[in-house]
Amino acid sequence: MNKPYVRPMTGWWKRDPFFMRYMARELTAFAVGAYAVILCVGVLRLAQGEAAWNGWLAALRSPVSIVLHVVLLVSMVVHAKSWFEIMPKTMPMIHVGGKRLGGQTITRVGWAATLIASLLLLALVWGWR
Repeated sequence: MNKPYVRPMTGWWKRDPFFMRYMARELTAFAVGAYAVILCVGVLRLAQGEAAWNGWLAALRSPVSIVLHVVLLVSMVVHAKSWFEIMPKTMPMIHVGGKRLGGQTITRVGWAATLIASLLLLALVWGWR
């Protein structure tokens, strides 16, 4: 006779730090999605007129919204950090001058590109004011 099916342990991922980090990284994706929803609501309110837009801005200034935005910001920084740490593991090997480019260098270049793009976007937005 066949052996009966034994269901695996629940919470197996809690025993290994690698899986804990993996689950934390996956959880931070919800913060990215939540902020996308907030921005989409803002675009919707903008399309509905000045009063709706001003109401949305007032809602963003509430203490609950500010706390939510701080939590979302921290989650997104963790999300970005984890993706930049994964980047060298997911990319094909890069050789520069006959030497393989190290993972730390790839991560630093990713952060530098993000910083430059963020500063350019900030300059563009402030230039419109």
